[in-house]
Amino acid sequence: MNSPSVSRAEQRRQTQTRILRAARRQFAELGYEAATIRAIAAEAGADPGLVMRYFGSKSELFAQVAGIDPDREVTGLPEEAAEQLLAALQHKLAEQPIDALVAIRAMFVHPEAATDVRSAMLAQQRQTAGHMGDPDAELRAGLIGAITLGAVIGRHLLQLEGLRDADPERICALLRPAFHDVVHEPPVPSPEASFRSSDPPE
Repeated sequence: MNSPSVSRAEQRRQTQTRILRAARRQFAELGYEAATIRAIAAEAGADPGLVMRYFGSKSELFAQVAGIDPDREVTGLPEEAAEQLLAALQHKLAEQPIDALVAIRAMFVHPEAATDVRSAMLAQQRQTAGHMGDPDAELRAGLIGAITLGAVIGRHLLQLEGLRDADPERICALLRPAFHDVVHEPPVPSPEASFRSSDPPE
């Protein structure tokens, strides 16, 4: 028999899942401005105050619906972090629901929602940067975020030829060297710099 605390935790998880499902549908069908916390709560069978308690605000709820989870952390050595980031990308390429992607599209025309999505992405970026131990860590983490977002949007929203129908595992296999180079390899001198260093002294 489950203890009351476990039962409450499971009940909370189920309520949050229903709220997110309702929010995805309403943001996708109605748009950010027309969707309301009250209507989302009603569809989820929850009190509006509970929605605010779990998610903070409509824009923060939107950030969750858009698939940006600031609590998803990478751990371990840089090499391990690169593999975790690739696994997260593979999941997004394979499983990202279309209604969440409609919500991402809406992000670009609603500054209030975009602010919380951006904040969540920055939180993830900083956490990732902490596993790189490099002066360029913030830049490296930002590049990983940009590659991930670009691949997801290119596949699901723009439906770019080739990328749209490719096996997510194959996409990640092609990106694996780039992810590892960005996450933990030392910077490679530019060809121009290498050429200058080989010039004989005057």
